[in-house]
Formats: sequence, C-alpha cells, structure tokens
Amino acid sequence: MKEAAAAAREIRLDILRLAFGAGRRGAHIAPSLSIADILAALFLQVMKYPPAYGGETASSRGDMGDRFVLSKGHGGLAYYAAMFQAGLIDKDQLDSFDKNGGDFPGQPSKSAQNGIVYSSGTLGLGLSYGAGLALGAKLRGLSGRVFVLLGDGECNEGAVWEAAMFAAHHRLNLIAIVDQNGMQSDGTSRDILDVDLKKAWSAFNWETIVCDGHNIDALTEALNRGGSPTVVLAQTVKGKGVCFMENSRKWHHSSLTKEEYESAVREVKEAL
Repeated sequence: MKEAAAAAREIRLDILRLAFGAGRRGAHIAPSLSIADILAALFLQVMKYPPAYGGETASSRGDMGDRFVLSKGHGGLAYYAAMFQAGLIDKDQLDSFDKNGGDFPGQPSKSAQNGIVYSSGTLGLGLSYGAGLALGAKLRGLSGRVFVLLGDGECNEGAVWEAAMFAAHHRLNLIAIVDQNGMQSDGTSRDILDVDLKKAWSAFNWETIVCDGHNIDALTEALNRGGSPTVVLAQTVKGKGVCFMENSRKWHHSSLTKEEYESAVREVKEAL
C-alpha cells in the first residue's frame, strides 16, 4: 500500500498548490483534504481501468470497467489530483484547475474526454446518477462496479434515500462512500441534523461498513466489495493533514496566504 500512501501525500500537496494558485478566488480546501486517502485507495488500489469509463470497446467485451461519481463536488480538487496520480490526466491538465477555458473547474463538469461521468454541484443527486449507471450495466449484462463519494452533510438530502431504496430493491453493484468528517459549511453535522448514519443505511438494506477514512489498508479492504449495494462510512477529519485547517469551518472554502501555504506544505511533507 506504499504506492497509495505516497499518492495520498502528493494529492494533498497538489490540493494546496492548486488552491494557492487560485488566489483570491479561493477553493474548497478542507473538504478535499479529508478525502485524499479515500481517493488514493480507490484510484491506486481498487478501481479497474482502462476501460474505467466505458465506451464501445468495453461494452463489446461485456466489461464496463469501474465508474466513479463525485457527488460531493466541492471535493473536486482531490478528485483531479487523484486522477493525475493514477495517470488518467497529465500535469498540464491538472494545472488548468479553475482557469478560463480549462477542463477542470471548481466542481467537476462531465467530460467523456477526461473520464468524468457526472457534473457535480447540486448536492444529493450523485447517488441517483450512480444508481442509474449501475442499473444500466446490470440490464446490459456488463461487469464493473459504480463508486459514489458523498459527504455526511449531503446525506441530509432526501434524494439520497430515494436512491438508496432504489439501489437496494434492484440489488445493484453500487458502492457508496460517505466522507464522514462530521462537519458542514454551516457547522457540525450533529448540530445541523443529527443522524446515526450506520443505522440509517442499514435500515435501507445496504451492507454497511465503518472504517478509518485515513487508513489505506482499511479503505482498500472495505472498497473491494461488489455484487450488492454497500456503503463505506469513512471516518475522516475535515482538513486532514494541516493542523490549522482541521475541523475548522473557515477552510471549507477559503484562500491561502503565502505564509499559510508554505506552512501547510511543510507540515504535509514532514508528517509523511
């Protein structure tokens, strides 16, 4: 798992670098840092590609490959950085983040060329889209799993549970990952809407796994499931890896000063 652990470190460094490059516009830094390990495990250890994003060749072989949907679109920085670590995009593409004419805006936009299957932005809808992908694959007899990454605050949305019921009813090969960092843009998840997510997902007939969202081994084991709806409740820390960002509402979306950037980079490098 050393490769994925090293990738998680590089993902964090790229998150900071690109966020700093965005200048006053700022970026969603903390919600991207919390999913760095999840995406490193998923993209470097778990997902099978090519053909990860489909196409006629994949269909003709009966193999859809694994698909990924980032429902919590404000984690887009981590998504792009993980794609780069997996060799799916090059550095010039990565560095086009949030630039006019670039393919990688603040939140992901659907792009067959770049392997992005879903336009994020409005929370609560990604699981429905993922369920549609999984149902389509099942009806066409294609192998491959669909992974959907949500935030715990996003689970306040009713559409999430409609999709959960649908997926359980159809026994879809769908794996949801909840970034359970306990925080939302307006405060703690517990204060805004206190929900026992383990009980809730289990009640909707999903196989429910709780794991350390910063442990590559535990994540890899949990994510290597398939055949029926499974949810991985990844226990994470918002802003993980940078002490002054951890569990801080300020860094849900903010801009970095040069001093803050240098301090954050130094901490990530020294820790790992």
